[in-house]
This record gives sequence, structure tokens and C-alpha cells, in this order.
Amino acid sequence: MKGARSQKGFSLLGWMLVLALVAFFASAAFKMIPHYLDYMSMEKIITSVETEKASQIRTIPEFYSHVSRGMQINNIRDLNVNDAVKVEVVNNEFRVHLQYEKREPLIQNLDLVARFDKEFRVRMP
Repeated sequence: MKGARSQKGFSLLGWMLVLALVAFFASAAFKMIPHYLDYMSMEKIITSVETEKASQIRTIPEFYSHVSRGMQINNIRDLNVNDAVKVEVVNNEFRVHLQYEKREPLIQNLDLVARFDKEFRVRMP
């Protein structure tokens, strides 16, 4: 029987288990990261209304048009702006509610779900 000093490291089965876990989490991350990048782009598009002085956005249709152009530039194609963004004007500012959900299949009937929900107050330029 070998002593405790001679037994070092993982066995082949241990390494296979570690590799399987790393592959599982890497797969989940690679499926969800693009959705988070799209969400961060949407946040920047919405808040850019306040900082862009060249585009005088004063009405709700102009706001939707600005967001649609930004989505086109950032290649966000799998999101409908009318379903995800709700806009109203209150006291010379836009109140924007960005709310949507993205699902990615993981294994057969198991899905990864990301739910995005944020409200913005954007002053009119």
C-alpha cells in the first residue's frame, strides 16, 4: 500500500470531471455573454439621447427612431424595439422602461434565461 506522500494530484477520472465542469460553464458563458453585451449597448443607445446635441430628439417617435438606428449600427437584430422599450414624456424628460427576456437552450429541455429590466430618466436635449 502506498503512503500519503506518494499519492499526489488528480486521477484520470478527476481530470475528466474537472474538464467536463469547465466545458459546461464555458458553454453557458459563451451563450449568455452576447446578450449582456447587447443589453449594455441598449443602455448606451438610450442614454446617448441626452448627450447627443446634434440630434434634437423631442418626440417619442424620434426617440424610437434613434434607438432603432442605434440597434442597427450595433447589429442588434433579434430584439424588437417596440416590444422591449416603452417611452413616455414627463416634465421635459423621457421616461424609458427597457424590459425584455432572452432564452438560450442549454441541454435538451433546459434553458438559460436572462431577464433585463431597467428604467431610465433621460432629459431632452
